[in-house]
Amino acid sequence: MARTESAMLALGTSAPAFALKDVRTNVVHTNASLTGPRGLLVMFICCHCPFVKHVEQQLAELAIDFRKSGVGFVAISSNDAENYPDDAPSSLAEQALKLGFLFPYLYDETQEVARAYDAACTPDFFLFDSTGKLAYRGQLDSSRPGNDIPVTGRDLRAALKAVIAGEPVTADQYPSVGCNIKWKDEWLNRL
Repeated sequence: MARTESAMLALGTSAPAFALKDVRTNVVHTNASLTGPRGLLVMFICCHCPFVKHVEQQLAELAIDFRKSGVGFVAISSNDAENYPDDAPSSLAEQALKLGFLFPYLYDETQEVARAYDAACTPDFFLFDSTGKLAYRGQLDSSRPGNDIPVTGRDLRAALKAVIAGEPVTADQYPSVGCNIKWKDEWLNRL
């Protein structure tokens, strides 16, 4: 299992715009339509990655726990579904149904959105505040497959609570670790 760290987009960056279809409903969602009064959490995930499988239940729980917080949630998969068919929209829809995701799950077929966010791995998290500025990027928590640390979502939960309260998020932010985004330019997958 290849380990790739998130690129850690600069804090304060404005949320890149997107318009993508939900894999379950075919409804097109935009970052503007999904942003709540307190902000937006953008999660780059997929179906097949062992790092995502390790945390996917916690992602479902986060959405439940913060559903009335004023922060919008969205998951995006940008993996090349032609070469990685387990990440095709139909598989993503099954994953969302199985886990009871309360948030839209979008497919970034052109991979333009992943590039705009400088997403590098799955999972990769980007939390934008009420002004649309990046307040947090990085790991869910310190748990990884095989390290015996429980999956709690500690780091991302703390960032969400700060953003909801209108307080600054700690600058001590650690990269997420996961599988690299499966780029259509196959040579990039070997980096």
